[in-house]
Amino acid sequence: EVQLVESGGGLVQSGGSLRLSCAASIANFALPGMKWIRQAPGKGLEWVSGITSSGKAFYADAVKGRFTTSRDNARQTLYLQMDSLKTEDTAVYYCATEIAGTGGERGQGTQVTVSS
Repeated sequence: EVQLVESGGGLVQSGGSLRLSCAASIANFALPGMKWIRQAPGKGLEWVSGITSSGKAFYADAVKGRFTTSRDNARQTLYLQMDSLKTEDTAVYYCATEIAGTGGERGQGTQVTVSS
């Protein structure tokens, strides 16, 4: 069974920062790659970042240089540090299993709203 619980979302001004967390309950969490995906209002799911079990991270061009993904396998927690936020980053953010794509098991999401 997979349980993922995101937290840390909120309202922030453009240029600000937020740190999202994803508490995972997955057998052998240290093994699988994980990812962050997001869904902006009226749009489909968008892959944001993926991270391998060893901590190598990959980013979508839209967030590269502004977002940083990390993981703590001992705490079974995934993180997304978001800096220099833009209004177009407004979305519901989900953590999910698998490194790439927009599929896999995901949590309930956390809302991030960036105001101008």
